[in-house]
Amino acid sequence: MKREELYSGKAKTIYKTDDPAKLIAQFRDSLTAFDGKKKSEAAKKGYYNAQISRKIFEMLEEEGIKTHYIEMESDTDMLVDAVEIIAIEVIPRNIAAGSITRKYPIEEGTVFDKPVIVLDYKSDEYGDPMLNEDITVALGIATYEEIAQIREMALKINDILVKYLDEKGFLLPDFKLEFGRKGGEIVVADEISCDTCRLWDKSTGQSMDKDIFRFDKGDLSKAYEEVARRIVPEIFE
Repeated sequence: MKREELYSGKAKTIYKTDDPAKLIAQFRDSLTAFDGKKKSEAAKKGYYNAQISRKIFEMLEEEGIKTHYIEMESDTDMLVDAVEIIAIEVIPRNIAAGSITRKYPIEEGTVFDKPVIVLDYKSDEYGDPMLNEDITVALGIATYEEIAQIREMALKINDILVKYLDEKGFLLPDFKLEFGRKGGEIVVADEISCDTCRLWDKSTGQSMDKDIFRFDKGDLSKAYEEVARRIVPEIFE
């Protein structure tokens, strides 16, 4: 079904299909960090991220969370609904790590009493600044009602993923969600993978996510493979 390339991002290429209501997201082995200043490739990264995203999207659908996922066209090609992306990066934070510890007097490893939901403007041009509800509405990105729905969905997804990943031996300090509009409803879009989640091994505290690449912590492909073995063991059979 793959046709004309529509858009090539940092880690995925999006293609049009015969059906204008459906797109193909091809997961690549590309790696970027620090707003694209650091770039590389990692063997089978696209494959692992695609399969992990597929599994999590299927699980969320079973839990009543609507996503843009339809099915896999190949190991790395995901057929998805064409949605109108809402220009907000939604970050549920459970344990303090990353930018929140640099911007605020919060020590890394601090466990929040309840999840902290951060909204960032999805814009490389403006450096993804933090949003509040009023700025979001003023920019015409979303309505107050949509923001409330997005927050509710993000909290529910966070609750599901924290429990699910705990069973797989991971802590989930934070992760990024994107949403889109489809036929009048809001659905989860983009991906949920090692690239978009901060994952720590419960036993060792070791990073199992893109921080390995950001801060030269070791073999990223090996770590992603281990995450995939725990989440999608069937792909290794």
